Amino acid sequence: MSVDTPRRIVLLRHAKAEWSQDSDHERPLAERGRKDAPVAGRKLVDSGIAIDLALCSTAARTRETWKLAVHEMPQRPRTVYEDRLYEASLGELIALINETPDDVHNLLVIGHNPGMHAVADALSESSGGDALARMTRGGFPTAAFAVVEFTGSWKGVEHGVGKLVEYWTPND
Repeated sequence: MSVDTPRRIVLLRHAKAEWSQDSDHERPLAERGRKDAPVAGRKLVDSGIAIDLALCSTAARTRETWKLAVHEMPQRPRTVYEDRLYEASLGELIALINETPDDVHNLLVIGHNPGMHAVADALSESSGGDALARMTRGGFPTAAFAVVEFTGSWKGVEHGVGKLVEYWTPND
C-alpha cells in the first residue's frame, strides 16, 4: 500500500457505563450502553469502512462496547486490547496511533473521553460538511464515533494532518 493511499482513523468512545462501587476500570455498561453499542456497530458497517485493526482499551466498558459493536460486523477485525488506552493523554494516544503498522488501512480505536474527542479535534484540520461544527457543539457523547481521513504513514500522524469525514452520535 502506498503512503499516498487514504487511511482512516475511527475513534469510538465507549457506550454509557454504570456508576458502581467497582474500580473505574471495571465499570460495566449501563442498559442504555448495551443498547447503543450495537447501533454504533451497525452505523460503522453502514459507513462502508472495513476495519483492519481495532485497538481497544482494557477497561470493562470499552471491552463490552467492542463486543456488542463487533457482533454487527460481517467480519471481526484483528483486535488488540491495549492497557495504554485507559486514561491516555492526547500525546499518548497519538503516539499509539503512530505505532500502527503501515499495512493497516483503517484503524479503529475504542477508548475514553476526553481522549477520543481530543484526538478527533487535534487531527482534523478541516471537515466534510458540518461534522467538525457538530462535534464542537455537541461534544463527544458515549457511543459516538468520529472518522478522520489522512494520507501518508501512520508514523506521520500529528496535529492537523487529517480531515474529519464523519461524526456520528446515538442521537443522530
